[in-house]
Amino acid sequence: MVTEQLEVERKFDVDPEFVVPDLSGLPAGARTSPPQTHDLVAVYLDTADLLLARSRITLRRRTGGPDEGWHLKLPAGAARRELHVPLDVGPEEPPGELLALVAELLGGATPAPVVELRTRRVVTALTDDAGRELAELADDTVRSTTLPVRPGEEPVERAWREVEVELVDGDEALLAAVGDRLVAAGARPSPRVSKLATALGLPG
Repeated sequence: MVTEQLEVERKFDVDPEFVVPDLSGLPAGARTSPPQTHDLVAVYLDTADLLLARSRITLRRRTGGPDEGWHLKLPAGAARRELHVPLDVGPEEPPGELLALVAELLGGATPAPVVELRTRRVVTALTDDAGRELAELADDTVRSTTLPVRPGEEPVERAWREVEVELVDGDEALLAAVGDRLVAAGARPSPRVSKLATALGLPG
C-alpha cells in the first residue's frame, strides 16, 4: 500500500552549539508543542554510479520514528513528491511499486545500499489554537557511513547537524517566518536537498 504526500520544507545547516530560537508570535498563531526525540536508522539505496542521487531522487528504508518504512522522494518543482510503503510490505527489498516509478532511469540496474544514516531527531510541532499541526521543526544530529559498492572502496564517515522545517497544514508565510528566526539565530540555508547528498559529498 503506497501513500503519497507533497513535501514542502526548508533545510538549514547549523553548528553543533546552535540553539533553536524562541518561536512564539509566529503567523497563524502557531505555538510550539513539547519536543519529542526519535532515533532513526536509514539505509539509502542507489546504483554504483548514483543514478538516483544525481537526479535528486532518494530511495531509503528507515526504522524508528512515526513514519518508518520505505520512502521514495522525487523532485516536484521547489517541493518533493514523497511516497511511503510500510515495512510489512517488502521488509528487506525495495517494494516493486516504488521501483516501477524509477525503472526508466535505472535502465535495468538494481539499486543496492550505498549509505547508512543514524539520526538523533528532536521534533517540535507547531500547532494552532485548535491543536491542528501547521508545521514540524526537526533538529537532526546525523552520522553517516558510505557503504562501498566497488572493490577497493573504503567507507567514508561524516557527522553534521541540520534543522528542517516542513509544512503540514500551514502555509508559506509560516515557513518563511520560521526560516527567518532560524537564520537570525545563526542557521544557514542548506544548498543540499537531502541528507544523502551531504553523506555522499554531492553539491545538491
